[in-house]
Amino acid sequence: MSAISSSGKPVGRLRRLVERWSAEMNPRAAASLEEAQPTGCTRISECGDRQVVHVTGTLREVALRPRAGVPALEAELFDGSAALDVVWLGRREIAGIEPGRKLIASGRIAMNHGRPVLFNPKYELRPLGQE
Repeated sequence: MSAISSSGKPVGRLRRLVERWSAEMNPRAAASLEEAQPTGCTRISECGDRQVVHVTGTLREVALRPRAGVPALEAELFDGSAALDVVWLGRREIAGIEPGRKLIASGRIAMNHGRPVLFNPKYELRPLGQE
C-alpha cells in the first residue's frame, strides 16, 4: 500500500519530502500548531532517545509498511516544531487514524536512522470539529 497525503492522494517519496519540507518551512502553519499544544505535552523537537513522552500533533501521512513480514501501520505526527513516526506493529488499519487528524500519543521514544519513533503508543484521537 502506498503512502497517502493529507489531501487523500497517494504520493511518492519525492512528493512526501517536498510536502514535509514545505510544511516545516511555513512558519505560520507551524506557529498555529505550536500554539495548540495542550499542557503537559512535550514538543517533538525536544524529545530525546529512550525518553518517555506525551506528544500531540497532526497526522500528516499514514501508510501500511510491513516490517519483517509483519503488518505495520505507520503515521507521521507533526506538531509545528518537528515530526516523529508513530508505528503500530501488527495492525493493517486503525479506525480514525488518517491524514489530518489530531492525535495525542504517549510512549517511549526510539531513534531509527536519526528520526524519533513511537512504537505501539497509547493514543487519543481528538474529536472531529474540535481540533
